[in-house]
Amino acid sequence: MVLSKYRKYLPPALVLSALVLAFAAVVFFNPPARAQKLKQLPPPPPAPRFKPKPTPTPAPTPEPEYEVIRVSSNLVVVPVSVTDPQGQPVLGLKQTDFHIEEGGRAQEISQLGDPEQVPLDIALLIDVSSSVTERFAFEEQAATRFLKQVLRPTDHATVYAIDRTPRLEQARATANIATARLMSIKAATGPSPTAFYDTVIEAARYLAQNTPDQNRRVIVVISDGEDNFSNRVRDSSLAAYRAMQADDNDTSPAAKTRMRTASENALQQGHRKAQAEVQQEVQKANAVFYSINPSGEALKLNVISTRAQDAMQQLAGATGGTAFVPERISDLEGVFSRILNELRAQYLLQYYSNDKSGGNAFRRIAITIPAQTQLRVRAREGYYPKAK
Repeated sequence: MVLSKYRKYLPPALVLSALVLAFAAVVFFNPPARAQKLKQLPPPPPAPRFKPKPTPTPAPTPEPEYEVIRVSSNLVVVPVSVTDPQGQPVLGLKQTDFHIEEGGRAQEISQLGDPEQVPLDIALLIDVSSSVTERFAFEEQAATRFLKQVLRPTDHATVYAIDRTPRLEQARATANIATARLMSIKAATGPSPTAFYDTVIEAARYLAQNTPDQNRRVIVVISDGEDNFSNRVRDSSLAAYRAMQADDNDTSPAAKTRMRTASENALQQGHRKAQAEVQQEVQKANAVFYSINPSGEALKLNVISTRAQDAMQQLAGATGGTAFVPERISDLEGVFSRILNELRAQYLLQYYSNDKSGGNAFRRIAITIPAQTQLRVRAREGYYPKAK
């Protein structure tokens, strides 16, 4: 009875069940075919890659505009030697002991420098003319010992031979190199002209152009100072010869006197011009000039020798140096020792000139020690301001 009740519903249910079973069989019992179909599908496109946007660089901040200030100052450094009445160097003075004037106006000393801290440049000039042949070897050896003693590792020397023309034997070098070259120089073996003035001028210009401004510059000359072949001397000799020829036809005593006078005047004018030029060049180089005349007392035997020594004395005094005339050649060592002691005991006065007038004219200075007037103060007479 119950079966009869549900019989009318069986056919549709059976059909539905059959369909479900058929679908399940396709899904679960045919995996390889499905997998094959999946493998044949094209690969998925790559994921898009986005480039990061660059971080914007900020515009550079403009630098602040500063006003350019150019300080125009005139620092003057003056090496000063101070000796007692016996000629011995005086040590231990202070900045307040010195008084300095420029053009008659007092200057304020800003600093008292230590010479041991300032490099030294020495130009050594040795006369090789025939007049010094006999004593040349001793002079050479004494000068060599002097350079080795005075020059430190930071110092330099330049060597010139005073000959018919200026002869640079050794450019700026250390003590060992300079002395080795100095010992190789030979004196003239026969009569030879001497260009003393031209050699000193060239040495001064060499120091000015090839050594630092802050260095101490020194020129040491071993010579009698006699000159007969420098440019100005040759010019004056030619002028003297022409003066002698002017009254050649007049043989009267008065004419001969006039010719001799004109000749002598022309020659002396040439020497004076040459000496003035030498002094100017040494002062422009801010160099201290020392001379050693090995002639001794013999220099008093003739006018030419005396005049030459006077010229060297004038040059030394104008630049703060000394002109030595040792009595005997054996005294040469002692002279070099005095120069050595002076250079080591120098005071370096430094001040800023209060002269605002400008120009490159020579400016005179005067240095004193008011509280100790018995002391001798040696310094250059002045300086040439550098062009601005």
